[in-house]
Amino acid sequence: MTEEDVDRPTVRPSTAGEELREHEVRTALLDLLAEVGVVTATEAAARLGYSSGLCSFHLRQLARHGHIEEAPHRGGRARPWRLCRPAAASDPSTEDFGALARGLEDESWQHWLDRREQAPAEWRRDEAFSAVAYLTPEEMSRMAAMIQAALAPYQDRDHRPLARPEGARPVALITRLFPLLPHPADDADDADEG
Repeated sequence: MTEEDVDRPTVRPSTAGEELREHEVRTALLDLLAEVGVVTATEAAARLGYSSGLCSFHLRQLARHGHIEEAPHRGGRARPWRLCRPAAASDPSTEDFGALARGLEDESWQHWLDRREQAPAEWRRDEAFSAVAYLTPEEMSRMAAMIQAALAPYQDRDHRPLARPEGARPVALITRLFPLLPHPADDADDADEG
């Protein structure tokens, strides 16, 4: 029996709630790696409040899918992990990390759409919306700050399970503010009109 056999959960998640928790653990691990750079399963467990076996399992899953890699170390049983980065990237806020985050968001959204009917009845709806507003760069920044301020009262629940009210579940809150640029075809139409 190997260390991986000992750490591997014996039952794969099968309910929507367990799959949400699986995403929550992986997201928390990616956020932690973005914050501290290198972490072992034991360190992640201490910081996030999960078991070291659960963290070890999800770290290996993230590595298997190419999101993280083993960091150089000097032997021993501890396996430190870090985010995968191109050689030129020096911090996780680069385009590659943003693409990873967007990919996880899109994957989670599709997973929700595919399995919504398996969720308890009171959780079967979502509150998705989108809008286009004409803003200045300053207004766009203020809008982002207002959204972050609205979410602030709920942020500590991620790392403090006792702060969560009964019945609370992880909910993806995704906001993307970006200017809409003209498409090349729009540019050609404008040139024809001029």
